[in-house]
Amino acid sequence: MLGRWLEWLRPTPTQGTLETIWVAATAGAPMSNRHQTHVDDAGLEGDRYALGRGHWHPVESCPVTLICRAELDRAARRARRLREPAASTPGEHRRNLVITGLRRSPHEGVLVIGQVRFAILRPRPPCGWLNQVVGYNLARALGRDSGICLRTLESGILQVGDPVRWEPTSTATASKQ
Repeated sequence: MLGRWLEWLRPTPTQGTLETIWVAATAGAPMSNRHQTHVDDAGLEGDRYALGRGHWHPVESCPVTLICRAELDRAARRARRLREPAASTPGEHRRNLVITGLRRSPHEGVLVIGQVRFAILRPRPPCGWLNQVVGYNLARALGRDSGICLRTLESGILQVGDPVRWEPTSTATASKQ
C-alpha cells in the first residue's frame, strides 16, 4: 500500500517505447504480432476494428487500444493473488499497442508514437467478451489497469521500437497554439 502511495509522488514519465503491435482480423480471432503497420482514422491496417469485424457496442467503438507493460505486469501479479491464470498467450490482453516506459496509461492529452499522433479518448475497461475469448477471468486480473482508447489525429506507420511521447492536455493545447 505504501509503495502505491509513494508511486503517485514520483513525477509521471512522459516518454516510452512501442513494445508490440497486435491485430486480429475478426472478433475472437487470435491476436497476431506485427513489426509494423499503417494506422489511419479507421485504426490499424488489418485489424478487426478497422475492418468493421470487431466485437463492440457502437457507442463504445474504439479504433485503437493501448496498454502499458507496467499494467500488464500488475495484472499478472494480481492474477497470481486471485489464483487466476495470468495472460499466458502473447496478445491475450486483446489490446493493439503495448508500450514500455509509462507506469500507467495516460487518460488525457495526446500520444505521439513514432510519426503517428493519437488523441486519448478514455479508459478502456475490459469486458465480459474478453473472458469468453480467453476462457478465464482475465478482465478481473486487469481491473482498472486495462488500457485506453485512442483516435488517430495524424496517420502514418507504426513500428516496434518507435519512441512514445505523452503530451498532457495543457502541453498538447499549448503546442497547437
